[in-house]
Amino acid sequence: MTSSDTPLPTDDATAKEALERLAAEIARHNRLYHTDDAPEISDAAYDALVRRNNAIEAAFPALVRPDSPSRLVGAAPAGHLAKVAHAKAMLSLDNAFADEEVIEFVARVRRFLNLPADEPVALTAEPKIDGLSCSLRYEGGRLVQALTRGDGQTGENVTANVATIADIPQALAGPAPDVFEVRGEVYMDKADFAALNARLLADATDADKARQFANPRNAAAGSLRQKDASVTAARPLRFLAHGWGEASALPADTQTGVMAAIAGWGLPVSDQLARVDTTDGALARYRAIESARADLPFDIDGVVYKVDRLDWQQRLGQVAKAPRWAIAHKFPAEQAQTVLEAIDIQVGRTGALTPVARLAPVTVGGVVVTNATLHNEDEIGRLGVRPGDRVVVQRAGDVIPQIVENLTLDEDRPAYVFPDHCPRCGSAAERDEEAVVRRCTGGLICPAQRVERLRHFVGRYAMDIEGLGLTQIEDFFADGLIHTPADIYRLTADRLVQRKKDGRVWAANLIAGIDASRTPPLDRFLFALGIRHVGQITARDLARRYVSVKGLMRMLHHALAVRRTTVPAPAEPERKFVLRRQKALVAAIETPGIGPEVAEALLDFFAERHNRDVVYDLLRQVRPQDVVHQTRASEISGKTVVFTGKLETFSRDEAKAQAEALGAKVAASVSKKTDLVVVGADAGSKRKKAEDLGVRVIDEAGWAEIVAAAS
Repeated sequence: MTSSDTPLPTDDATAKEALERLAAEIARHNRLYHTDDAPEISDAAYDALVRRNNAIEAAFPALVRPDSPSRLVGAAPAGHLAKVAHAKAMLSLDNAFADEEVIEFVARVRRFLNLPADEPVALTAEPKIDGLSCSLRYEGGRLVQALTRGDGQTGENVTANVATIADIPQALAGPAPDVFEVRGEVYMDKADFAALNARLLADATDADKARQFANPRNAAAGSLRQKDASVTAARPLRFLAHGWGEASALPADTQTGVMAAIAGWGLPVSDQLARVDTTDGALARYRAIESARADLPFDIDGVVYKVDRLDWQQRLGQVAKAPRWAIAHKFPAEQAQTVLEAIDIQVGRTGALTPVARLAPVTVGGVVVTNATLHNEDEIGRLGVRPGDRVVVQRAGDVIPQIVENLTLDEDRPAYVFPDHCPRCGSAAERDEEAVVRRCTGGLICPAQRVERLRHFVGRYAMDIEGLGLTQIEDFFADGLIHTPADIYRLTADRLVQRKKDGRVWAANLIAGIDASRTPPLDRFLFALGIRHVGQITARDLARRYVSVKGLMRMLHHALAVRRTTVPAPAEPERKFVLRRQKALVAAIETPGIGPEVAEALLDFFAERHNRDVVYDLLRQVRPQDVVHQTRASEISGKTVVFTGKLETFSRDEAKAQAEALGAKVAASVSKKTDLVVVGADAGSKRKKAEDLGVRVIDEAGWAEIVAAAS
């Protein structure tokens, strides 16, 4: 049985727990892949997590959250490069893994466009290159900016680095629109990758240069995102265009035509790009590219199909994170057999015990792999794996594989017993009745949790303290220099300089990195605290809602009072009381997207005196920045908008974001204070109430005009 065969949850509580676990796991792997360039699982394993998430959401649509993995793209940019908002979002692609899914994709296009049965749907088909997405902005025919994808909304400015890539012209050849963003992949071909690794290995006198890259994608990403553009210039990077972003005008009315124009301007376009007129033709093209895969100079992991007509693309639009007019047909994962030598248990910052498989080295698809995540004890039980078992592992482009089968399940050996005590501090490791994860109960007495919390605190997505990594955290903690986050800000150069020979420059740089983090954005500060269930999206939502630390603390003080004073009524069933209290807490926190579980976790953290002391101590050292809401002037600035019915051309979350960006407030119900109601298909009582109250009612096309007028 594969993970995709695992039965779906049968009730809301189990489904909610599964979705929260998947969201956290997928977000972690997104950060590792898109930002850290250090993936820990294969593409196939990642795709399986996403498909599992989507299947549960389809079965339990009421549980879909605004920050669901099905609605997000990539990972937020972090690190030393400047962050810049994309003029037009860089979307992801939905995936197909079987011919039937491609056939259904074309059928959906037909249904959406209401095409007659004999109307052909022409597609383009091209290899899906495994590189780093990049957007090149040309104004007046000259390159003025280059951004990575980032989280799809904001990317990293790599303009200086891109200027060193020979494939990318500084000026377009021939006439071009005033503004045109070319989008594609920065990559390193196989031969250049092998030569680079050989060169790095040969230079054994320099520890940094001697580090080898795991695969061409990591090499390209690491080379492009260098602080020093001269390092990028020394790396053999290439570029391949596959689309465009913002454009003041388009040179053709088809995907094929625009890509031909981009090639004519001097940018590389795949010579495998072809137009096909039928679904059978698309699948035949997939087979041809798959058979030529090994001979291509660069790594690919599938074929991308796009509807050729641009007017149809416009009508099809997009869902939360992907266009409806394109899909990626992924290649099957590559597999190999090896021996599971050991199962190690790692303890995370929330006390979660995570099993990691240590494998006898095996080559899968040209890459040597030695580790695989086993996710949790349920996965170990499902596979029945034990040290010594022979297992099948698979990968589809990354380093660390997924275990998909145990070949020695029937051998007469004891089953692996998952520990019920923490391997670091010996405290009991308990599992909630409905939870998948077992956690150490030691809390801050557990050295692993303390170290992991401190490591989380200084990380890229949190306080982003340059130069303070895991090794330094562990050393400082072991030597008693730091125990709490505030201790980091009490470090001095005099205390550090003696730790290294000739350590004065190192100590000065580290103190400078610490001081540079003393005024973090409010959402990063909140995320850095390591509160269970408060991830980047939730921290961002809370920061936007309460604007400042003072506003946030006022809300928490009120919500804690609500929790203390909400007590069972006489003879009230416990279940009814719990639901009533949860509803009261969610209302007290009053932040869209935050439900009962996050509310309880947030208040559990601040109800603990020790945690409050840690936060107040930290606030003596740092000063989080208030949130400044940036909006565009529009006809709905300062007004209240309600969206109702089934929105077909954009998601509810997209509509809300658009309204807030235009200075409007989005409400859930219609009242006398409502200024505008936007109706989709099957709008019911809210539309009638708006009409009865004389509130202005418009359709999706009318809303699109308001948004366009403010752009």
